[in-house]
Amino acid sequence: MSEYNSVQKGSLKLKGVSVASKKKKKKDKERKRLEEQILTSQNEEGTKKVYVDKRTPAQIAFDKLQEKRQMERIFLKASKTHKRRVEDFNRHLDALTEHYDIPKVSWTK
Repeated sequence: MSEYNSVQKGSLKLKGVSVASKKKKKKDKERKRLEEQILTSQNEEGTKKVYVDKRTPAQIAFDKLQEKRQMERIFLKASKTHKRRVEDFNRHLDALTEHYDIPKVSWTK
């Protein structure tokens, strides 16, 4: 332990740089000025920009139909319980040939 007694502890001291010569950065004024610029530009953009739908009537109808079909799929999947899904899966496996035979899934052991 005597080898480590002569070691100085603390931060490194750099030549030519004193603690008193550090200057504080003026971030607050710049930050406030930038925030004001952003706020004013957002206000101007909000009043100028109006969304214009450039889709054709066919595209709009297609999107509506896609959304309707997706909602139907979601309701169909949400209506089945886990027990019902397992039973349907087992029925499907029974209908397959033995070449594709997979052990049945059982919800009770």
